[in-house]
Amino acid sequence: MTDTGSGIAAEDLPHVFDRFYRGDKSRTRASGGSGLGLAIVRQLVEAHGGQVWAESPVFHASGSDGFGARVVVMF
Repeated sequence: MTDTGSGIAAEDLPHVFDRFYRGDKSRTRASGGSGLGLAIVRQLVEAHGGQVWAESPVFHASGSDGFGARVVVMF
């Protein structure tokens, strides 16, 4: 899965599959989220013998630091 959003910060990327980890620590976060989604994905994929990882940034535009994120599931 690939998106074209703002991407995942380099310091957050190693932790996106950790339970309850949220890159945005704000308690008033409008989009909510508990930080469990990707942790559940990792558990399910690995339980079936697969691998999962995240990459960001995925796209580059001139004058930009890069954007977008990709989650790869491989069996």
